[in-house]
Amino acid sequence: MKIRRKDRKQMSGIGQGKRYGWILAFFLAASLAAGGTGATLLAEESGAGITDDGGTQDAHDELGNMIPEDLGELYAKSAVLMDADSGRVLIAKDGNTMRPMASTTKIMTCILALEEGNLEDVVTASGEAASQPKVHLGMREGEQFVLGDLLYSLMLESHNDSAVAIAEHIAGSVPEFAEKMNAKAKEIGCSDAHFVSPNGLDASDEGGTHSISAVDLAMIMSYCVAKSPKAEEFLKITQTASYSFNDTEGKRSFSCNNHNLFLSMMEGAISGKTGFTGDAGYCYVGALRKDGKTFAVALLACGWPNNKNYKWTDTKKLMAYGLEHYEYRDVWQEPEIADIPVENGIASDGSLSGQSVAKVRLDTEDTELQVLLGDQEEVKISVTEDNTLTAPVAEGELVGTVTYYLGERQLKGYPLVACSDVEEKTVKWYFSKVITYWLDFSACDFLLK
Repeated sequence: MKIRRKDRKQMSGIGQGKRYGWILAFFLAASLAAGGTGATLLAEESGAGITDDGGTQDAHDELGNMIPEDLGELYAKSAVLMDADSGRVLIAKDGNTMRPMASTTKIMTCILALEEGNLEDVVTASGEAASQPKVHLGMREGEQFVLGDLLYSLMLESHNDSAVAIAEHIAGSVPEFAEKMNAKAKEIGCSDAHFVSPNGLDASDEGGTHSISAVDLAMIMSYCVAKSPKAEEFLKITQTASYSFNDTEGKRSFSCNNHNLFLSMMEGAISGKTGFTGDAGYCYVGALRKDGKTFAVALLACGWPNNKNYKWTDTKKLMAYGLEHYEYRDVWQEPEIADIPVENGIASDGSLSGQSVAKVRLDTEDTELQVLLGDQEEVKISVTEDNTLTAPVAEGELVGTVTYYLGERQLKGYPLVACSDVEEKTVKWYFSKVITYWLDFSACDFLLK
């Protein structure tokens, strides 16, 4: 191709102005960089959080009443069936109403003693402990016992004096132990629980009445049997049919028998605690594990004398419904994820005009997600990514989430992260590009001369 003289002169004119090139290049690079970095797009907010333990959203977000039509009537004024592994409320009747809980309180006393005490500790009975009403062990002031023995007295026979002696040993006093109980309840996730005593006798303090909701009682039982670091010890105690022990001096002997009849009523029953006071009525909290499923049932105000068997009828009905209508299903899906544009980022080909994007990946090694689902329940997946990123972007940077939902309830969330670094277009980078183009253009001018 021929180059006309006029064109050659124009190009030569550029060559004659090279002495100004470095100055022009600097200002051009600065101008480009300023335009590239001046605008920022806010990433779209994601409403989905990321959970690490199977995705337990607060059970209190659930409705207080979730009763299947085919379940039938329940005797209890408040009742809950819970998936003990996830903490999800499956069935609830007035589940969030606070009511007195009687001796079901003692599951909290027991788990605190297991987690904060030493089973070989020696416990000395105070006058306060020895004065507790029936049902009691009959301990005497100054008498000493091994803590581990008293936990069997607490859970099998529901002895009120043992509860007070344990509380005073762990915390120094009943009020201080109640503070620990309330703190533990909050740690577990309870919001409708107020503990005043370690034994559950009807009581009040400046904070209110000793009471709890069925949702929170089921949550505490779920913690005791499935999540506590002392779950194995808790189950061992509450599954024991009978237990005998002596005071530390060997002067008196005691025998305890388990009054949790549910243990022999259904295959898979693993734990439970009964309770009764005049204010609370008959109460029960229990757990069952079968076919890979673990359920907790909590019943409050489940009849008054002479209806002490109502609690067994309700418990069996709820447990049987859970076993029949809920199964684990693998709901894992490979999400559809897209690259994300990166503002002011260097394109992969390194050009000035190339589109800069961040490659995205799911940050997990999971290939399955087992969820306990009812007959008609379906899990949906939501992918939320930032609309735009602003350079620099670091490899592994969080750029979105993949969240699994059951209705409005979040089950599990996984992070989406950038696959690699995306560097920023800085003044230095623009300057180097301009200089490169300038030198290439100058070389062309030299060859044309």
